[in-house]
Amino acid sequence: MGFQDWWHTYDKINLLVNRKYMNYNQRLLRRQFLQVSGLSSIGLLLGGCGLSLFEDKVGKTFEPLNQRVETLIFNPQKLIPEFPASAIQPEALLINTFGDTPELDPVTFRLKINGEVNNPVSLSMIDIQQLPLTSMIIRHVCVEGWAAIVQWGGVRLRDLVALAQPKSNVRYIYFESADGYYESWDMASALHPQTLMAYQKNGQPLSIDNGAPLRLASPIKLGYKQSKWVTRMMLVKELLPYRGYWEDQGYEWFAGL
Repeated sequence: MGFQDWWHTYDKINLLVNRKYMNYNQRLLRRQFLQVSGLSSIGLLLGGCGLSLFEDKVGKTFEPLNQRVETLIFNPQKLIPEFPASAIQPEALLINTFGDTPELDPVTFRLKINGEVNNPVSLSMIDIQQLPLTSMIIRHVCVEGWAAIVQWGGVRLRDLVALAQPKSNVRYIYFESADGYYESWDMASALHPQTLMAYQKNGQPLSIDNGAPLRLASPIKLGYKQSKWVTRMMLVKELLPYRGYWEDQGYEWFAGL
């Protein structure tokens, strides 16, 4: 069963099965921890760009602990210093694609927000652009080793989430993209004041190659967490077995900067 099947049948998933799945993996990880506990303590902190310092098995063993450490370090209200307009690098933002670039009509486009919420919503671009505009000049960092200083403009993700009235037990948010890409974030990162759903780049309307009509933009996450062509956000209390396109292939899940 692929991610899309999980996504569109989420409300039918038996929560008890998910709990048993999580408990099994926790027991397995404890056993693996005992097997590799002789390693240096530096192995507890995996690379911030999603690259493991050890073999894949060891990286997967320590990933939950790494996530907890990063979560403790992360300050959900601390602002990341921004750059002056003179620092913008117009040509430095490379375009990475997951598949074919989707063709989305901004007139008929809708952003759906649902899941564990009290008020599921479906928003047009006009609805979104009527919310307060936030602009920021930040560094976009790619796991491949390059970076670019970009000005993003859009709506704070926290403002969009608030419209859906999330339930008190929500801890994660999933993003579905028109090209089939999928991603998940912790709610603290999603609600950070500099996490945007952007529709502008460098003062101009976002191009389709850069994720129009809507994409994630934030100075607190690596580039692969910043989904383009976002069409749906789903709020959940537990992570699904599918966590993100690249994460499911071994990349770090938290991916904080």
